[in-house]
Amino acid sequence: MKKPLFSLKNIVYLAIVLILVIPSSRQFVQIQIHKGLALFAPNVENETDRVQINNYNWNLIDLDNKVYNFRQAENKIVLISFWATWCPPCIAELPSMQQLYETYKDKIEFVFVSNEKPETIKAFMKKNNYSFKVYSPLDAPNVELFKVNSIPRTFLINQKGDVVIDKNGAANWNSDSVKSIINKLLKD
Repeated sequence: MKKPLFSLKNIVYLAIVLILVIPSSRQFVQIQIHKGLALFAPNVENETDRVQINNYNWNLIDLDNKVYNFRQAENKIVLISFWATWCPPCIAELPSMQQLYETYKDKIEFVFVSNEKPETIKAFMKKNNYSFKVYSPLDAPNVELFKVNSIPRTFLINQKGDVVIDKNGAANWNSDSVKSIINKLLKD
């Protein structure tokens, strides 16, 4: 018995290959996949394994050309995220970051870092109605941990400078577990 050339299985397989090959649809598919992966909250570092940030001297600049020295975040709870507008996992997790920002913007320091041109970032922020501040580095970070080689990479740092969360890849930053960790840190 001869199998038909255009079976449902073959058509679905061909459609998936075409979607992944066509550049305009590839990013959409990748974002959707990462949104599925970003349903999970990031893991908390064991207290004994936590890296400590000792040097906060790092100059950044915001989209309004105002210099920000990371020292302003010393002794505060900080969420620092390295990301880009073209990065599918970054795009997938940013809605949860915006929600977390709206909840905690007056309680913790948010530092979103991107190397892209300000015009690119501004257009992306406006298109997506994001209100968090974005910075670009003016110099290399003094902390080896912040010399990231893949994005998104996000850190939650406590008031003592301990890295409580070090997450590489997309995550749900507005999860109950992340909010519980932040609330606990706010009480300390």
